[in-house]
Amino acid sequence: MSSSNASNERPAWVAHHFDTAGQQISSAKLGMWLFLATEALMFSGLFLAYFLIRKLHPDMVLVASEELNKAYGGVNTVVLIFSSFTMALGVRAAQVGNQKSLERNLMITIACAFIFMGVKYIEYSAKIHHGLLPWNFFDMEKAAHHSAALASFEYTPMFFGIYFTMTGLHGLHVVIGIGVLTWILIRARRREFTPDNYVAVENVGLYWHIVDLVWIFLFPLLYLVK
Repeated sequence: MSSSNASNERPAWVAHHFDTAGQQISSAKLGMWLFLATEALMFSGLFLAYFLIRKLHPDMVLVASEELNKAYGGVNTVVLIFSSFTMALGVRAAQVGNQKSLERNLMITIACAFIFMGVKYIEYSAKIHHGLLPWNFFDMEKAAHHSAALASFEYTPMFFGIYFTMTGLHGLHVVIGIGVLTWILIRARRREFTPDNYVAVENVGLYWHIVDLVWIFLFPLLYLVK
């Protein structure tokens, strides 16, 4: 009787250093929230740098932001919001044990991430072509040929420095998200997740929502400057 209770209390998927399933789940959730807190702190520093640049050089930021393609930025915003929705559906599917829905929504979320990165590739290619690169890589001659107004500001490379830093770091998080989501999809196809064991799906969902949330701030700050 006691051995049967012990086996019910500690399923096979519980790691050896945890006494119960609840302990492992609580630890996993706490670890993810602590990680997300460090992510928020990191991006907060970049947002502060952006606001300082905007405060010190408002006209330059206004002119430079016109070089960002609002249509591409808008498409990526819609894509990420939709991917957040499918990720939430995937988490719900894992909670109720709907295997087909879990796999389908994970695949859609991954596809959205690839679409996002494809659009960023197009955007970055245009900036490189026109010499609109960060800091010392900024090509003043190409920029002047592309836009005389843009080249008239001494600190224009600073804007593109913060643009590439913020969007590049965010893009790196999207790429990492693709890898982690693919890992979760592989595990889902192995039938590793059940209504009692879905914390990995939930934690990856939290990560993906943070990635989406950061972009929701980046889009208006960088692309919709007024």
